Amino acid sequence: MSQVKIVPLGGVRENGKSIYVVEVEDEIFILDCGLKYPEGDQLGIDMVIPDFSYLMENKDKIAGVFLSHGHADAIGALPYLLEQIDVPVFGTELTIELAKLNVKNYPNTKKFNDFHVINERTEIEFGKATISFFKTTHTIPDSVGIAIKTDRGNIVYTGDFKFDQSASSLYQTDFARLADIGKEGVLALLSDSANAESDKLIASENQITEEVFDTLRYWEGRIIVACVASNIQRIQQVLDAAAHSERKVLLTGKDVEQIVKTAIRLEKLTVPDENLFIKEKEMQKYDPTDLLILETGRSGEPLKSLQRMSSRRHRTIRIQEDDLVYITTSPSSAMETTVAKTEDMIYRAGGTVKTISDNMSVSGHGNQNDLKLMLNLMKPKYFIPIQGEYRVLAAHADLAHEVGIPFKNIFITGRGDILEFEKGRLRMTGSTDADNILIDGLGVGDIGNIVLRDRRILSEDGIFIVAVTISRRQKKIISKPRITSRGFVYLKTSTDLIKESETIVETVVLENLEKKEFDWGVLKQEIRDQLSRHLYEQTKRRPVILPVIMEASQKKK
Repeated sequence: MSQVKIVPLGGVRENGKSIYVVEVEDEIFILDCGLKYPEGDQLGIDMVIPDFSYLMENKDKIAGVFLSHGHADAIGALPYLLEQIDVPVFGTELTIELAKLNVKNYPNTKKFNDFHVINERTEIEFGKATISFFKTTHTIPDSVGIAIKTDRGNIVYTGDFKFDQSASSLYQTDFARLADIGKEGVLALLSDSANAESDKLIASENQITEEVFDTLRYWEGRIIVACVASNIQRIQQVLDAAAHSERKVLLTGKDVEQIVKTAIRLEKLTVPDENLFIKEKEMQKYDPTDLLILETGRSGEPLKSLQRMSSRRHRTIRIQEDDLVYITTSPSSAMETTVAKTEDMIYRAGGTVKTISDNMSVSGHGNQNDLKLMLNLMKPKYFIPIQGEYRVLAAHADLAHEVGIPFKNIFITGRGDILEFEKGRLRMTGSTDADNILIDGLGVGDIGNIVLRDRRILSEDGIFIVAVTISRRQKKIISKPRITSRGFVYLKTSTDLIKESETIVETVVLENLEKKEFDWGVLKQEIRDQLSRHLYEQTKRRPVILPVIMEASQKKK
């Protein structure tokens, strides 16, 4: 029997950043390669990608990357992987085109072109495994699950999915194929858990279409629709409703333009009116009641763009009286505070807010009944809940137990955990490095916890800079300490605090100048320690303290 390992490098105990490694003998299959957007305390970070250390150590074994769908949480980190490892990439037509956009927009991978288009009927034979695919329903066309057939049984990865009996042909689940895979025998199922806590009936896309139509049809003013750029299904509904209500559509942001053009070219998105779209420079020609602005924001996140519109900092759009801002995304619980803040800003600017989830439960991920149906169709021996924070993985584990899977066969994994078949059963046999890699501008992984800590302190308590010039030869201070502060205290009203701080610095400097062995590092650290203690006693704040010690140049005689 083949040696089989399963290693989640991301997408467990977190939202997004899906990447799962299945190793069969000496071949590695990478399932998705996604990113996630930063959390509130990751100040200045653009995105978070997986740690590829395990893949780098085993790069000669990698057979390919297999993508389930075209959202950033599944394909967003692909350029950073391909920059380090040259491996083929497999996916459906739309998924591959969106992956190409990501890869070509990254300077270090723009020449990569080892892409392979598959469909739900494709089977790819490797040494000890055969890879096949099955259609699933999600908010983007061409979504698939992935089955890896081994001599031990199928290892099935669902990708993001839900079940919608009224889905159109582009989004329909292939139930017959799911049943066939289950009959073949499923050794392990890796299944989407994002909505595992909800037992609410998810609205069908037909119901959502009617809701969008009704919202846009009766509003007597300008409409701004906030939507994730890669949610093709929602964009289609908005375009259809705009055409029906005789509104022109302005697309804002490079992301949505590229994605929409690609989807139209591949006939995954239809435009009901060839004159539907307008340019920014044409916007002034139309009455506000004839306009619909589709805003996706940078990297598919529209909320920050809505905040800029509300505070008059957006490049072209300002929220005004009688504007309707229609939020058609369903933010995660972690984003609830941001959503509330955004709504407040919109109302202050004179607009009105409506969210698509006001009247119905909307999600691209299956509820509890959907998840149990998938489990019953697959009938896996072992179950690994994925895609979600710990609480939803645990909720999914309980659902699996309800349908008959014993808890000993359910694994709630962490990033980097190695599951391996030993002595006839799946076991946790170790772990590998799988830290978060932070992307800040062009920097990849050069921002760590210390930098984030300093950024957080700067944002909360500010910075306290002290500059002093000394002469080591004369063992004296040439220029007395000068203090500058930003975001800590107002200097003009804190003269006593500043004078006391200057005295502390003078004392520390003179003491160090008298030492037999003078050390710049020790001097700076003692200044930080003494000032930090004093400032906290006086203010109960801990600013970043930055000592700047200069030495007077010695003139040659």
